Amino acid sequence: MRPTDDDPFELWHRWLADAVAAEMAEPTAAVVSTVDETGAPDARFVLVREVDADGFVFYTNLQSAKSRQLAHEPRASLVFGWLAMQRSVRVRGRVALVDGARADAYWNGRPRGSQLSAWASAQSNEVDRRRVLEPAVAELDDRYTGTSLPRPDFWGGWKLTAESIEFWHGRPNRLHDRIIWRMSPRVAGAPPMPQWTWARLAP
Repeated sequence: MRPTDDDPFELWHRWLADAVAAEMAEPTAAVVSTVDETGAPDARFVLVREVDADGFVFYTNLQSAKSRQLAHEPRASLVFGWLAMQRSVRVRGRVALVDGARADAYWNGRPRGSQLSAWASAQSNEVDRRRVLEPAVAELDDRYTGTSLPRPDFWGGWKLTAESIEFWHGRPNRLHDRIIWRMSPRVAGAPPMPQWTWARLAP
């Protein structure tokens, strides 16, 4: 692996395209790691739905455990694992909620079933049994028969703005490739786009 780009997102998009071409299951899945109010680590998979010039966006219930943790400590990491290709990408940075217009645009493109489930499920809260969820979905479907479901106030998106992105590519005899890009501190008068520098790490 040789870094030939000034922007690590170019390489990330190429690796994602390779994973899609290889028909890997859920190629945009990543583990997002947070810390709770006591400082204990927590992690779970999310689907990264949008990638822009400096970060990664995923959507979720804003009252879920992960959202409460991100609101308390707005730093996180993402790990993409395309393990059949011996590739992974680790991202670290700060998180912030996306604006309502962006969340609305994504919500309006979701399948109706996903919208109903998002409304009906108090994510991360305890439920007595699974059977309580189906009636809630059916009631909402009846309530909004013939019309679209609005985005609930408790549902939105988080964007992780990358401060470092590390690419790992497995090689024989454990001599793996590891390249890390770090975002340089912004300088007054410099272009608004992120400025990246890279370094090779020992495996």
